[in-house]
Amino acid sequence: MAFASNPLSLSVSEPAFEAWLRDTGYLEILDDRAASADHSPSSSSSSSVPDPPLRPRTSAPAAGRSGLAARAFSSMRTLASLFTLNPFAKLTPEDLSGGTPSWTLEFIGVAGSYSWPAGSAQARMRVQENVRRYVRNYALLSVIVFACTLYKMPVSLLGLIACLVLWEFVRFCSDKWQLEERSPGLRQAFVHIAQLGE
Repeated sequence: MAFASNPLSLSVSEPAFEAWLRDTGYLEILDDRAASADHSPSSSSSSSVPDPPLRPRTSAPAAGRSGLAARAFSSMRTLASLFTLNPFAKLTPEDLSGGTPSWTLEFIGVAGSYSWPAGSAQARMRVQENVRRYVRNYALLSVIVFACTLYKMPVSLLGLIACLVLWEFVRFCSDKWQLEERSPGLRQAFVHIAQLGE
């Protein structure tokens, strides 16, 4: 999706372009344009003479079936490309320390905000942006799911509660003693230690 490099224009790297799209809110504009391009047929100028067909015409139902099959295959390919993606790869400690979005319209959104991505690159970008924005909501949901599955195993449930208490204690101490200002690399070190546990 980045611009092609040539001597007369600037070249923008893919990560920089994706960051610009996220920061300026152009992802929604791309979604709207992709949706309108799917719904509106391509128009040709009335002054040009139509070219003769290069291959024999197929019947309308056969053409509709092949178009439907192509769209279905494209959708399946887009969905399959998400299975190769690590959605947590671009998370930073700042994403985890931000405020939790509200559970109503901001997290769930209105019905008009949902659409199918135009391609696999856009789907990957959407997934990573969604995880980056709502990582605290997803963390809370996973804690609720774990608590619901562990209610018959009291020792495991107590371990989960102890981990949450320890997490809040570390956060409280960090805020009280202002550890982030005194040693800014401490949070990054905690993240790396947590990654070693995986």
